[in-house]
Amino acid sequence: MFERLERMPDDPILGLMAAFRADPDARKVDLGVGVYRNERGETPVLEAVRKAEQAVLTRQSSKTYVAPAGNAGFNQAMERLTFGDDHAVLKGGRVRSIQAPGGCGALRVGAELIRRAMPEATVYVSTPSWANHVPLLTGAGIKLERYPYYDGATGGVNFAAMMEALDRLPERSVVLLHASCHNPTGADLTEDQWREVLALVRRRSLVPYIDMAYQGLGRGVDEDAFAPRLFAAELPELLVAVSCSKNFGLYRERTGVLHVVSSTPTSAEAILTQLVRIARTLYSMPPDHGAAIVHEILTTEGLRSAWLAEVSSMRERINGLRREVVTQLNKAQSLRDFSFIERQKGMFSFLGVNVDQVRALRERHHIYMTDDSRINIAGLRSENIPYFAEAVAQVLGAAS
Repeated sequence: MFERLERMPDDPILGLMAAFRADPDARKVDLGVGVYRNERGETPVLEAVRKAEQAVLTRQSSKTYVAPAGNAGFNQAMERLTFGDDHAVLKGGRVRSIQAPGGCGALRVGAELIRRAMPEATVYVSTPSWANHVPLLTGAGIKLERYPYYDGATGGVNFAAMMEALDRLPERSVVLLHASCHNPTGADLTEDQWREVLALVRRRSLVPYIDMAYQGLGRGVDEDAFAPRLFAAELPELLVAVSCSKNFGLYRERTGVLHVVSSTPTSAEAILTQLVRIARTLYSMPPDHGAAIVHEILTTEGLRSAWLAEVSSMRERINGLRREVVTQLNKAQSLRDFSFIERQKGMFSFLGVNVDQVRALRERHHIYMTDDSRINIAGLRSENIPYFAEAVAQVLGAAS
């Protein structure tokens, strides 16, 4: 049986990680892997997480299963974090949530729900989008198409082209949108643009599927949830997949949640039964440890305040790095204006160099990024930004 299977190509990110680890050069810089790093180059355990974990372990008396829908307290706390404590959609009982193994698990459960509800559905994702969106969605048997999003010339959103494309979609098409900190570009919609998208979605009877993986790392915890809160207040149906990997630093705990907004509480309850059945067929029960930690943080006043402060510190570090990167890049060369990097939000940005230049940065300067030139801003440190900028300048100069 197994002799028929062919070797799959290596995942580009995992291959990049392996190459970086094997590189003995002391100057090497890892800008490929999408994890937050502090000024020491570490991905730390947040202090709020450490304290919450200790409290959870002290009280915990069993490791039995929780439920296919996960930790109910976590689900409710995440609903309030996503939509706001007093949102009408929560008061109206129109939201049902299911804990999932990370944001990836939430996205996949949502895709399976879409396929059950509308087998002929097509999901439209931005060009570009996070690479794993494609296998997660198509793996559920859903057809996937693209809509234009990023303008490489400006480093911003090509909003006119995006809106024109969305306006041509058939009714009931599903549109995947990034709530904030767009991965891989860092180019976000403004609040006014979100309002225009909402009007179009409502007029064309489209179904939004919002991926929120970086809440708090763009403009703020509430500000980064602007889109799901706006859409939930105005639309009958909405899906929101949320990850706790970045803003809680719970990467390896695989902690996420899927929120589904429906038109009525009765419909919402039926959807929850479908979500539970889907979970049973995929992984049966979600892991509890990360969810218990998040629940502890969000429902304990002192821990919540400490967590918000830590998220703010991470956000300020990223935004500060963006400003310094632009300063150093523009100081080191005059061939290209990199000011768009400062205008973007979150951990990622496209540097805008070609594949040959990406490989030259890796081979000559030991700077690692994916072939599309996506860089993780949080992978930089104050001490290596000048080196990074000089390396980019040399590569650009060699190509001119």
